[in-house]
Amino acid sequence: MADLNDIALFVQVVRAGSFAAAGRRLRMPPNTLSRRIQALEAQIGVRLLQRSTRQLTLTPAGTTLFQGSAEQIDAVEAVARETAGGGEHAVGKVRVAAAADFFRWFDVAWVGTFLAAHPRVRLEFVLGDDKVDLIEQAIDVAIRTGVDRDSNLVARPIGITRATLVASPAYVASRGRPDSLQELSEHDCIAAPSRSGLTEWRLIGPDGAMVVGVTGRFHANALRVQLDAALAGLGIALLPTLVTAEYLRSGQLLEVLPHHGTSSVGVSLVYSSRRQSPKAVTAFIDFVMVRMREAALLEPLSQTTSST
Repeated sequence: MADLNDIALFVQVVRAGSFAAAGRRLRMPPNTLSRRIQALEAQIGVRLLQRSTRQLTLTPAGTTLFQGSAEQIDAVEAVARETAGGGEHAVGKVRVAAAADFFRWFDVAWVGTFLAAHPRVRLEFVLGDDKVDLIEQAIDVAIRTGVDRDSNLVARPIGITRATLVASPAYVASRGRPDSLQELSEHDCIAAPSRSGLTEWRLIGPDGAMVVGVTGRFHANALRVQLDAALAGLGIALLPTLVTAEYLRSGQLLEVLPHHGTSSVGVSLVYSSRRQSPKAVTAFIDFVMVRMREAALLEPLSQTTSST
């Protein structure tokens, strides 16, 4: 009879795509994982994986075993987590992936409120602008914009955001507000660097979509730096409402050409569909959704917004 622990390791190796990636997630040496899978193959008398230096490929028998056991393994692990947590309380570690500038608009004090309400939960944030693999990086939930086409993931939409034109009161007092998109060429605009020095902004307004070329004396390829530059009065910036909402409410930033902006993009909490979420993960997801809606960081969901 096959060892269920080895079958569980086999499922994790397949999902990770390699022994090295699975080893990082499980905190086990890749050689140990390889020996355990070899022992499993010997127990059931068939080869499950074709091994090469670059990748692992499932054999027909391996495909059958994975498809027939993955959900059951997830269910057993979920029950074990619930039992370890006392069944009714959120407990354990939650790994969260978010953009590098996440804590520029999500108040870190809110995290303290969550941890105080759930004393047996630990949070780990993996911040960066690259899209991470939730399975390989052992991420429980990611906060993402746009539509995720991965069929193995579930996305719970929170709201929508778009970029609008903003400037500081000091800049507006000194240079005035443009009355049209064409007048943006007469202003200092804060944008990402380009070799030509000319940046094109695609904006949607009452007359539809238009592309305008802008220039300025300050450029940066980091959103948080562009925000700081706008607050310092260095020019007009095209920034997501997600990061400017607080400053617009406080008067530190003013809207410029308020009827123009980029198209809306959905913001969602994304997690794996292949396993039942522990109570700690569910509690964190619910908490983030409530906080972001209460803080009005996002515009309400449109009728066409849906999960992926």
